[in-house]
Amino acid sequence: MRPEEPNVQVICCPGGPMLVRGMTEVTDDAGVVHRTTRPVVAICRCGKSSRSPWCDGTHKLVGPRRQGAGDGTGRP
Repeated sequence: MRPEEPNVQVICCPGGPMLVRGMTEVTDDAGVVHRTTRPVVAICRCGKSSRSPWCDGTHKLVGPRRQGAGDGTGRP
């Protein structure tokens, strides 16, 4: 019997973080697993957060992201 798969929802906020609902852990690009018990987490997409992988609002200070940056298209 397979364990029930979680219902995960992802919302990318324009110019801001990626909001993820339903995750119990997030693996960063270095392979480090970060556990969470919150129902919704904000994951940094600007790369400037001091709490990486979590968003700390720094994107508001560094200005708008370039089109395509971190959107999964592979473009810078």
